[in-house]
Amino acid sequence: MFRFANIEVLWLLMSVPFFVTAYIWYTRKKRKQLAAFGDPELMEALMPNASRVRPSVKFSIVMVALSLLIIAAARPQFGQSERIEKRQGIEAIVALDISNSMLAEDVAPSRLDRAKQMLSKLMDNMVNDKVGLVVFAGDAFVQLPITCDYVSAKMFLNSIKPELIKTQGTAIGQALSTSIRCFGAVNDRDEYSHAVSDASRAIILITDGENHEDDAVAVAQRAKEMGIQVLVVGIGKPEGSPIPLPGTNNFIKDRQGNVVVSKLNEEMCREIAQAGGGIYVRCDNSNTATKAIQKELDKLATQEIETQVYTDYNEQFQSFALIALLLLVIDFFIFNRKNKMITRLDIFGEKE
Repeated sequence: MFRFANIEVLWLLMSVPFFVTAYIWYTRKKRKQLAAFGDPELMEALMPNASRVRPSVKFSIVMVALSLLIIAAARPQFGQSERIEKRQGIEAIVALDISNSMLAEDVAPSRLDRAKQMLSKLMDNMVNDKVGLVVFAGDAFVQLPITCDYVSAKMFLNSIKPELIKTQGTAIGQALSTSIRCFGAVNDRDEYSHAVSDASRAIILITDGENHEDDAVAVAQRAKEMGIQVLVVGIGKPEGSPIPLPGTNNFIKDRQGNVVVSKLNEEMCREIAQAGGGIYVRCDNSNTATKAIQKELDKLATQEIETQVYTDYNEQFQSFALIALLLLVIDFFIFNRKNKMITRLDIFGEKE
C-alpha cells in the first residue's frame, strides 16, 4: 500500500507549472530583445561562448529537483512492517455517578467537576494500564470501553453531564454489574465465559451514595469473588448541600416545595468497599483521595494485559531527497556559458 503522510504538501507542486510558464515567457522575451539588436545568426557569432541549451537544461534540472523535494516533504510511504508490543499494567473501570445530586457544590466547583478533576489526574499517572468508563444514575451504560487510549478517555470524561441519563437515581449495583462486564463476557454462573487477561482488575466507584436503589453490596461481593477489587470514592459532605437547578439561581425542590439537600452516604460507601475488598476514601478539595486511590492501584500486581500488533509504513522520502540532491549537484557543475575545455565533447549537441 502506498500513501503520503503529509499529502497536503503536494499542493506545492502546483507552483512548478507556474515557474515553467514564467521561464518560457522570460526566454522568449529575451530572444526578442536580442533580435532587436540585429540578425540572430550574426549576434550568435559575436557571442561564441553563449549557450542556448544549457540554461534550459539547468532550469529543467532545478524544476525536477524541486518536484522531488516537495514529494519528499509529503513523506511518501510504501509497504508495511509489523511489530509486536507487549504492555504490562492493570485494568481499571471507572464507575462515575452523574445523577443530579452530583451537581451539589459542597465540594468545589461541584461534586461532578471535582470527580472529573480527580480522574484526570489518575489518568495522567497511567502508562501501560487500561481504563474504561461507566456512567450511571438511575440506569448505567458504558461511556468508553476499556482502552489504552488516555486521550480519548479524557475527551469522553470532559463530555460527561447529568443529562446523559434521563432516569434519575443512584443504581450503584447496576453500575458495578456493567463495570464487571467491561472486563469480559460473564456467564450466568458469574464466571468469565471466555479467556481474559491475567492483569489485576479494579473498579473505581465514585458516588455520593444519594438515593441508593439496589443491592450494591452483593454485587461488590461478587466482583471480589471474581478477582476484581472495588475502590469507593465518596464525594460530598455528610451534612449535605442543596442541588443547584441548571440554568437558574434556584435549587431543586421536592413536591412539597422544600429545597432538596443531598448528603453523602458514607456508611453505604464503606459497606460496598468492604464487600469489594477495596478501600473507601472521601474526596474533598484536597488531593488526599487521589493519592489514596493511586496508592491502591500501585499495589495491584501488573501482568501482561495486551499484545498489540502495530502496522507501520516504511518511509520512502530518503530516495526522493537523495535524487534531488544529486540533481542539484549536477546543476552546480553545469555553467550557463560554454566551457572551452569541454566544448569539443559536444555534450549538448550544440555543434549540429
